[in-house]
Parts: sequence; structure tokens; C-alpha cells
Amino acid sequence: MKYIVRDRNSKEDIIECSSNALNFLYNTFIGRVFLRLFITKTFNNLLAKYMNSKYSKHRIGNFVIKNDINLLDYSKNNYRSYNDFFTRKIKDGKRPIMMNKDYFIAPCDARLSVYEVRDDLVLKIKHSCYDISSIVNGNILGEYKGGYALVFRLGTDNYHRYCYVDSGTKGDNTYINGVFHTVQPISLKRYNFYKTNSREYTILNTNNFNKIVQVEVGAMGIGRITNLHGEHSFKKGEEKGFFEFGGSTIVLFVKKDIIKIDEDILSNSLEGIETNVKYGEKIAIKK
Repeated sequence: MKYIVRDRNSKEDIIECSSNALNFLYNTFIGRVFLRLFITKTFNNLLAKYMNSKYSKHRIGNFVIKNDINLLDYSKNNYRSYNDFFTRKIKDGKRPIMMNKDYFIAPCDARLSVYEVRDDLVLKIKHSCYDISSIVNGNILGEYKGGYALVFRLGTDNYHRYCYVDSGTKGDNTYINGVFHTVQPISLKRYNFYKTNSREYTILNTNNFNKIVQVEVGAMGIGRITNLHGEHSFKKGEEKGFFEFGGSTIVLFVKKDIIKIDEDILSNSLEGIETNVKYGEKIAIKK
């Protein structure tokens, strides 16, 4: 399956394709039999143990070459395991935070799509639709009608740490258990991954953008979403947490008349094109 990601600077369109392995798992009968095993928590816990062991180190070199990752951008180059590499920290200054209080920033490196929240809103992501009421517990999204749902899809090649988009306070995180599907678009043709994947959400009481709901969604190959804080007073750009091995997604819900999304991102979303964004980069401005 092919889908389009647009670079903000060059305006170049990048065509991404699902792997042969994913085509097998999601589009064949035998593959779907194996998939029932692969999406269980037991399998993902075993995979996590392997990815945290020294036996997974051999995977790093090929991954770096395949995804053209510059290891000089990161704080160390001697990794204990593949997961140690996957959760690597970037050097100071390599992801500058746009600190203007009126700038709404991306919490992570990702492919971004934006949707208006309506009573009947479903999230349309590459040929599949999802009822947003299934993403979090309860009816807390009712007050976001007319606002925005921002969907940040992280690929395995992205930096997998994420930050707070503004300063403010938060309460405890709410964890919702589930099974682990890949977040690559091929899975969306058959499975509602927001409904079935494990996820964790919290309400951010921000200084400049009102109350934001942030949801982290796990994926096939991830045994854990690691949020660093429970109740907490946070600063804009402060690290909020990270994902372990696998693809992953962050969804932000922002109230009506709070932000104006950058025009290129809105236009791309209307065309069904994701926009490449970087951790700390401006993606909207306060109204």
C-alpha cells in the first residue's frame, strides 16, 4: 500500500509503501492467523525482552543505513541493545524548541494530519475511519467540538521521545489496555487500531492553549508507553515521555478558537497528505 508524506521545506512528496511482511500479515488468510499471535500482550512482552537484550544489537547497523540516521546527532554511540538505540536521546540543540508563547509546537517527530472535531467526527487516516469516542474513556471530548484533532504518526525511523507543547500542569495519566497493531496504514483497512491498541491519555492544563487532551497510542512491537510524570507542573519543550520499539501515534485534542493551524499543514490534510514535522517545531499559532 502506498501513501504520501510531504516535506515542509522542499515541498517534496515522499511515497511510502508498506512492507511485504505487513502485506502478508494483513492481506492473507495465513498471515491473519499469525497476526492473532503477534498482537497479544504475551508476544509483545517476549519481543520487548529480546529487544532489550544484547542479542538484538546486530539489528542496529542495518537500520541506521536503511533509514539514513546520523548517529552524530545523538548523545551516545555505544548501545546495549536495539531498544537502547531506539530510545536514544538527541543532543541539545538538534531539536530546537520554538519558545514564543504564542507558538503551538509539535510534540514529536512525526507525519501529521489535522481534523476538525464535529459531533459525528471520525478520524480518516488513509482509507479508514475511526470514531473518536473510542480513543479515551468517557465523554471528555464533548467540549472539543469545533476544535482540532491533531494526529502525529511516528514511523520507526523517527525520534521516539516526545515533549510538552506548552507550560502548565497535569494530573495522573489514564491507561487503557488493548492489543498491539502496527500503525502503518495497511492495518487501517481491517482494524480500528485506536480502539484495540493500548493507549494512555492525560489532560494538560496549559498556560496559553487552554485544556489539551494528549493520547499516546502503542503499536505492534511496542510493549510499553513510558510517560515520565504523574501529577506534574511542566515547561514547554520539557520531555514528557518516550515509546519503546515499534511504530506509535500521538493524538492531541485542542478546543475551538484556540489555535490557527499553519496553512501548509491544513492544505495537505485536506488532500489526504501527511506533513513531516519535527519535535519542537511551530505547527500553529495562538488565535
